[in-house]
Amino acid sequence: VYRGSVKDFQGFDANQDAEALYNAMKGFGSDKEAILDLITSRSNKQRVEICQAYKSLYGKDLIADLKYELTGKFERLIVSLMRPPAYGDAKEIKDAISGVGTDEKCLIEILASRTNQQIHDLVAAYKDAYERDLEADIVGDTSGHFKKMLVVLLQGAREEDNVVSEDLVEQDAKDLLEAGELKWGTDEAQFIYILGRRSRQHLRLVFDEYLKIAGKPIERSIRGELSGDFEKLMLAVVKCIRSPAEYFAERLYKAMKGLGTRDNTLIRIMVSRSEIDMLDIREVFRTKYEKSLYNMIKEDTSGEYKKALLKLCGGDDDAAGEFFPEAAQVAYRMWELSAVKVELRGTVQPAGDFNDDGDAQVLRKAMKGLGTDEGAIIEVLTKRSNAQRQQILKAYKAHYGRDLMADLKSELSGSLAKLILGLMLTPAQYDAKQLRKAVEGAGTDESVLIEIMATRNNQEIRAINEAYQEAYHKSLEDDLSSDTSGHFKRILVSLALGNRDEGPENLTQAHEDAKKLADVSSNDSSDSLETRFLSILCTRSYPHLCRVFQEFIKMTNHDVEHAIKKRMSGDVRDAFVAIVRSVKNKPAFFADKLYKSMKGAGTDERTLTRIMISRSEIDLFNIRGEFIDLFDKSLHHMIEKDTSGDYRKALLALCGGED
Repeated sequence: VYRGSVKDFQGFDANQDAEALYNAMKGFGSDKEAILDLITSRSNKQRVEICQAYKSLYGKDLIADLKYELTGKFERLIVSLMRPPAYGDAKEIKDAISGVGTDEKCLIEILASRTNQQIHDLVAAYKDAYERDLEADIVGDTSGHFKKMLVVLLQGAREEDNVVSEDLVEQDAKDLLEAGELKWGTDEAQFIYILGRRSRQHLRLVFDEYLKIAGKPIERSIRGELSGDFEKLMLAVVKCIRSPAEYFAERLYKAMKGLGTRDNTLIRIMVSRSEIDMLDIREVFRTKYEKSLYNMIKEDTSGEYKKALLKLCGGDDDAAGEFFPEAAQVAYRMWELSAVKVELRGTVQPAGDFNDDGDAQVLRKAMKGLGTDEGAIIEVLTKRSNAQRQQILKAYKAHYGRDLMADLKSELSGSLAKLILGLMLTPAQYDAKQLRKAVEGAGTDESVLIEIMATRNNQEIRAINEAYQEAYHKSLEDDLSSDTSGHFKRILVSLALGNRDEGPENLTQAHEDAKKLADVSSNDSSDSLETRFLSILCTRSYPHLCRVFQEFIKMTNHDVEHAIKKRMSGDVRDAFVAIVRSVKNKPAFFADKLYKSMKGAGTDERTLTRIMISRSEIDLFNIRGEFIDLFDKSLHHMIEKDTSGDYRKALLALCGGED
């Protein structure tokens, strides 16, 4: 199935088009609108024919005339469209290695993403255009393992046999693990050989097997074991093996997000993928970034340059409101990965040489007399498990006849006080307090209710209920019922029971559940869409729901999260989406919440503090991994940049390290 956005123009006449372009550039000024309309609506093969016809009719070089008549980014885009793909890639690489410095990102993007045939065509085009050997030029301009991998990719010798050996898949996954995670130092040659030579189908299975045996995706190991441009190249190779459309969607997003636009990257991808997989890229872009590629281009560019890019994009998926096969495949792959058991790890471990009485003395000394030694308090309390902190509370009372919580409250202030006092509560007490704050007073903080109720397991929910009753002398269910309404109330009350199934998946039942979620034709008011989703999302076990969501994609070609967003609204939508994301990948759910708490102007310290405390002994190490995978920056770095003083020092201690 053709997945490009630019197709052959019906009724094409090269001579007629050449004449139209000549007239658009004749005389004073040029008709840029006519030029962009014509060139963006012809396929590359047809543009090459137009160039030939133009030379035959007028004895002139069309590309040279376009360069003369047009300027800036618009000129670069139009001229790029006129070159055959291999010559376009050759020009990009020549520009990347010419002059002072090297554009490594351009080299990585092109060589990591092209097929064997495209690589062979590129090498031949480079030789023809510049009378130079591409491999020799790249070897002369790069170094180390980065150079070695580029040379391997330049051979265009990746295996293309789709017959996969299960034994070889297991062996390659094991070899990669032993070359990195299990080795003192890293055997880069093993990574180069396997990732540079094996077929795409084979490598996809190797990555799945690696996740099973290593307990982490191959991308995270590459980040930990490799560095610099070599690391970036290997990550690009992995991403292109998994899904070229997802790789290019991410590249396009990064080219336009934030201040300024990386126009060379934007032009290169929009031109090179317009006749290959632009429709797939659009679909993944819309799903991953909750915004259409069309609208992002529209907001980030201007003039004829914008018009030409939008024509290459080929449509606005926000307006269409559809969900497509490529995005469904990406979503399905994510569900499959989520089904693999990964060891959850906190960043705060019990102190090995723990002495509750000694810690109590250190804390008393830190708060006694004039001034407070916040550093000593942070050093003790962030390096002890919650169970050990409870022992310190008792030892402090026994030794000094004083309430440690009261003393900490008296001596500390602001964000640091909230963080330290939160650490001193048991997990259930802390969650109960956060829920109480969310419902008391004027207004309700629905986001806190959703975050806690949608992510805690049965045991945690039951402990929260007990802590809530003990602290506030009323039931959590009663407070949730009186402070919320409608379907949202029913969702929270159902979750508050802590009665979710805990058994394995049932494939037959999963198929029926998926069918129930997919049914939009039911007119029975007692069986509303929200009721059906509630009866499944709030009661089924996590392993079973993973299978339900996979069946839903098979059945509808939609991801269940997309379906929820399209068919529901408000707090009900947000609650169901939180449950789905928690089932899919709980550490990624919290990584996203942490990122949003710190991005942009200001910091949502309440969310930041709550998650850092509540996940520090459960899965904060995993959250760190997801954070860097999702946002290309470490949680440690973002906390360091976005907070200050003793509050920052305490948060970084809980974070547990720089990734």
